[in-house]
Amino acid sequence: MLQIGKAIVSLDVIEKKFICDFGKCKGACCIEGDSGAPLDDDEKAILEEIYPVIKEYLTEKGIEEIEKQGTSMIDSDGDLVTPIINDKECVYTVFENGLALCGIEKAYLDGKIKYHKPISCSLYPIRIDKFAEFDAVNYNKWDICKAARELGFKNGTPVYVFLKEPLIRKYGKDWYEELTYAAEHIDEIMKKR
Repeated sequence: MLQIGKAIVSLDVIEKKFICDFGKCKGACCIEGDSGAPLDDDEKAILEEIYPVIKEYLTEKGIEEIEKQGTSMIDSDGDLVTPIINDKECVYTVFENGLALCGIEKAYLDGKIKYHKPISCSLYPIRIDKFAEFDAVNYNKWDICKAARELGFKNGTPVYVFLKEPLIRKYGKDWYEELTYAAEHIDEIMKKR
């Protein structure tokens, strides 16, 4: 593991290869899992604020669940997450041509809002666990992303390179440059330990 700022970064983030292969997974991460997408505390207020604007992008089922549960909720583990429909897809999921897409992201791409989508969605397969003193930045291996691992391996693209934009969004450009430097000099850094 490496410490960069207040983040402890798993070496898997540097060593594992990954590129989303959307044509193969068809957005399965929006419809699979035990819970909704993890949210940062500030994202709760953002979702409440943008809901009237993004509502036109959402499915009837999604709107119905949001009206019942709210734009965010606390799951059975006590984490703040997006609500889900029938223990399956995220309430913000929309379907087009057999693909699961994010209604929030569609509104963003149409210039209706400035919020892209939950940072946890943009950062996947990285998952961040927050502790009082630091963030644990870990690589999460999920079966539905097998094609993404294969494509990343084929192209030689490390997780942190594939996720450059969302990592900068989360931690800033200086932090990302420090991570890149560490990744490029990992052998030297590990020898010094």
